[in-house]
Amino acid sequence: MTVDVAIIGGGISGLATAYDLAGRGLNVVVLERQIHAGGNAVSERIGEFLMEHGPSTVNAQSIAANDITKRLELNGEQCDLGDGVKSRYLVGKGELQGIPVHPLGFLLSNYLGFAGRLRLMMEFAVPRYRKDQEETIAEFAGRRFGKEFAEKVIDPLVAGIYAGRADELSVKAGFPKLHGLEQKYGSIALGLVQHHRQGAKNMPSSRLFSFKDGIGSLPKALARALGDRVKTGVTVRRITKSSHGFNIDAGDRGEFSARAIVVATQPHVAADLVEGIDAASASAAGDIEAPPLAVVYLGYNRKDVEHPLDGLGFLAPESEKLSMSGSQFCSTMFPGRAPEDCVSMSGYFGGARAPEIAKLPAADLTEIARSEFKDLVGAKGEPVVSQVRHWPRGLPQYKIGHNDRVKTMLEANGRVPGLFLTGNYISGPSVAAFVDQAGKTATSVWRYLDDQLSNELDQHHDMAQEIAQKIAI
Repeated sequence: MTVDVAIIGGGISGLATAYDLAGRGLNVVVLERQIHAGGNAVSERIGEFLMEHGPSTVNAQSIAANDITKRLELNGEQCDLGDGVKSRYLVGKGELQGIPVHPLGFLLSNYLGFAGRLRLMMEFAVPRYRKDQEETIAEFAGRRFGKEFAEKVIDPLVAGIYAGRADELSVKAGFPKLHGLEQKYGSIALGLVQHHRQGAKNMPSSRLFSFKDGIGSLPKALARALGDRVKTGVTVRRITKSSHGFNIDAGDRGEFSARAIVVATQPHVAADLVEGIDAASASAAGDIEAPPLAVVYLGYNRKDVEHPLDGLGFLAPESEKLSMSGSQFCSTMFPGRAPEDCVSMSGYFGGARAPEIAKLPAADLTEIARSEFKDLVGAKGEPVVSQVRHWPRGLPQYKIGHNDRVKTMLEANGRVPGLFLTGNYISGPSVAAFVDQAGKTATSVWRYLDDQLSNELDQHHDMAQEIAQKIAI
């Protein structure tokens, strides 16, 4: 089978890239190893309950995400955060502590001590970082906001977003906007004030949405739109360069030929696939770790849970010594996640903090989750629903030097014309980031093929002129 573009990997990144390219009139094929496309975006109905095995929200201010939702005619399926989301919770001293949803929330609550709040107020007076050495998120946060804020707020935030450790991840890669504010304004607080005054639309937003049947609705809609362009159950064994582009060995599924190729897999898979054609990208992708994760989903009768669950969930600092790094109050976040007389919660385990915990058997993880939910939200009795999902490979870790690794991979086309890499290790682990990066990847592929076609036409024109001159002679 010969196509313009072959995309290896049928997660949201690969599907969205294919959808964009197909819309531009290119002949594309998506090769997905699993039986179903969608990657980690898996939404499962368990009776009237809905479990998200992977991502659960989309940033409502993402232009790319809103655009693809509209084009796929998913607007009618879209649902906003529920009215019950009124507080944000962090674990402190073994219990949930509510922080007001307000710009000054951490100053108005007692979650931080007096000294910690005073230090936070002095952020504007901290000088801009001018050293060449790259900082970790923990170093950046401790320097700008103080040790207590770094350990009790930023540490759990990093665990929630990246399933990572703040003392390992790069602030330039993990929190580029905060790093940029410091470099531009000399202060995060002053930078946020300036952006607020200017009505900036590119700052982080708390506005989120999903779909009635979960985030899995997005890759399903993409796969439907692409139709038979999506080939599932296809394991790519080898990629080789050819005079016309690339040859792809798919074992018993045959061979595919393509003018351009997009590798949209997890980084360790990408490293194996491109090793024979681009050692630099293979090395960069291979250096990205993705420690295991586990999700424990529990549904309870409403009467068996004491806490109002009036937030998105909670995050836990590592100092609290919990097995669970955080939780989502699923039935509060969006409608239709549980029967009216029930509630549902997801607990997250593993990641860079404690990768071995994520490997525990489902029964053990369930017991740990039940015990910690009992202590934190007063969940008693037997759960109505219990489900566990193990992810042997979790979220990519944006460690020191990550931006350099990404730069190397984004420059693959310069070393191997027609080769492109994309995925959740490029610009962020969120659904909105996947979709946005997919659009950028598609544009790069389109420009490459357009330039290639122009060069071929020029060559044909030159040949025609040469032949005409010879005939004239």
